[in-house]
Amino acid sequence: MHARKICKIMDKAVSVGAPIIGLNDSGGARIQEGVDSLAGYADIFLRNVMSSGVVPQISLIMGPCAGGAVYSPAITDFTFMVKDTSYMFVTGPKVVEEVTNEVVSDQELGGALTHTKKSGVAHGAFENDIDALSQLRELIDYLPLSNKDPVPVRQTSDKIDRDLTALNYIIPPSSDTPYDMSDIIKAVVDEEEFFQIMPDYARNIIVGFARLNGQTVGVVANQPNQKAGCLDINASVKGARFVRFCDAFCIPLITFVDVPGFLPGTDQEYGGIIRHGAKLLYAYAEATVPKLTVITRKAYGGAYDVMSSKHLRGDINYAWPTAEIAVMGAKGAVAILYRGKTQEELLKLQAEYESTLCTPLQAAARGFIDDIIMPSTTRRRLITDLELLSTKTQHTFNKKHGNIPL
Repeated sequence: MHARKICKIMDKAVSVGAPIIGLNDSGGARIQEGVDSLAGYADIFLRNVMSSGVVPQISLIMGPCAGGAVYSPAITDFTFMVKDTSYMFVTGPKVVEEVTNEVVSDQELGGALTHTKKSGVAHGAFENDIDALSQLRELIDYLPLSNKDPVPVRQTSDKIDRDLTALNYIIPPSSDTPYDMSDIIKAVVDEEEFFQIMPDYARNIIVGFARLNGQTVGVVANQPNQKAGCLDINASVKGARFVRFCDAFCIPLITFVDVPGFLPGTDQEYGGIIRHGAKLLYAYAEATVPKLTVITRKAYGGAYDVMSSKHLRGDINYAWPTAEIAVMGAKGAVAILYRGKTQEELLKLQAEYESTLCTPLQAAARGFIDDIIMPSTTRRRLITDLELLSTKTQHTFNKKHGNIPL
């Protein structure tokens, strides 16, 4: 009966176009009900699947969540936890100890720290129940009620042409020096407000919601001060899931690019970086919402293609004068192309490579970049472009669905 009650409200939510929010604090299935309890779970799972992409679904774990119950939050769009008081796992500590002889506590096995930093199951964790409910309201404020509703627009006093002169000097002189991409994001968006999703997981990529001239946008950005901004397995999956959510609910995508490539190494290759990196590529290529891209510094190799490039149906792509768009960095490229040359010759060739190939000019000349802009004009440009793209038509193909490389 509990399951039927949940299913009833979920069906109603879809029929009227209202978000579904699950507050989870449960001991799990009633073992004594046998297969009936399993059927109840599956009925809820089915509705999670059928509601996906129709209305936003958010799970808030506020206590125990174990066994079959964890799969409903896993299907929803966003899952949040409360620190120290919530946990979720498929198999509890007692069973784990019995089967594997591992001794582990509830929090170590499935607490907020585990799922926000290690597993990536949860999209964020809050200090307490009150903070969690408050943050949930803030998130909902960014989202449309359903896939048929327009993206929310709220009044803002933030000027479109606000002075952003500081951005002209934010990129360090040396291309190897890190900086914080979140400083750029907050400078560009309305009132410096940015609701970050999964801030503690795969920190080399930033995803979250913001507003431009009052309109909700989804932001995806490489983070140069974490792994130099390289894309790895976790970052690719994190980015892909967020892009697909925004596309499902017609939320425009703003992408800030500073990526030297995919993270090299045996761990990444053995873990399937090719397959996982392709998820982000697939998500961007498939997305039909307005897609605006700004290359702030590095855009090298296949990672340039993946990060909402013009070749993946990017609508408007900009580069700052500091942008470096090439197959690879100058030092590595020269070492491969001119083996056997003296150190003095290599340095001269490296400088030549940097001045001719590591600039946005070649990409702009071929139409892969729409314009090279001063960083201080970024906010005004993006807002103007969003207005231009507000009537963008959705191009669809005659197929049931694609086969994303899961």
